[in-house]
Amino acid sequence: MRHQRVINHLGRTSAHRKSMLSNMAASLIIHKRITTTTAKAKALKTFVEPLITKSKEDSTHSRRMAFSFLKDKTAVSELFREISPKVGERPGGYTRILKIGNRIGDNAEMCILELVDYNETMLGGVAAVKTKTTRRRRTTKKAAAEDTAAPKTKKAAAKKVEKTAEPEEKKAGKTVDEPKE
Repeated sequence: MRHQRVINHLGRTSAHRKSMLSNMAASLIIHKRITTTTAKAKALKTFVEPLITKSKEDSTHSRRMAFSFLKDKTAVSELFREISPKVGERPGGYTRILKIGNRIGDNAEMCILELVDYNETMLGGVAAVKTKTTRRRRTTKKAAAEDTAAPKTKKAAAKKVEKTAEPEEKKAGKTVDEPKE
C-alpha cells in the first residue's frame, strides 16, 4: 500500500530529481515564469513555495538554507532582494499554474508556472496590448502594390497618369467636354 506517499518521482532518480527541481526553481526565480509540464510544475510548486516563505526573514541562516536548495548565487540574491519584499504580506500561494494545452511531440500536458505578484496583466496594472485583427484580402494588397510600384517605361507612366486622372473628374461630378466631329 502507498499510504502517505505523496512525492511524485517524475521517473527519475532522487539525485536527478533534486538537481532538476533546483535548476527549475532558480530559473523560475530569475525569469519569474517558466513553461514546463504540469507534473513538473506541481512538483516544483511544493519545492519553491517553502523557499519563498523562508526568504521573508532575511538572515544569514535563511540565505544559507535557500542556497543549499537552489545552488545558484544569483537566484538567492534575486529571491531575497526582489521577491521577498514584494510577497511580504501574502500568507502563501506564491505561484500560479496556467495550463496551455498539450505538447506536439508527445502530447504531454504543458503549463506556465509563474510567480503571482509578477503577472501585470492579471493584476490589472498594465493592460494587455490588443492587436487589431486584420482580414486577408488579395485584391487590396494587389491594388496597393500596383499603385506603389514604379512604372518601368514612359508609356506605362503616361497610362498610369491617364487612369488616375479620369476617376478624379468623375468623383468631382465634372463632365468632360469632348470635341465634336
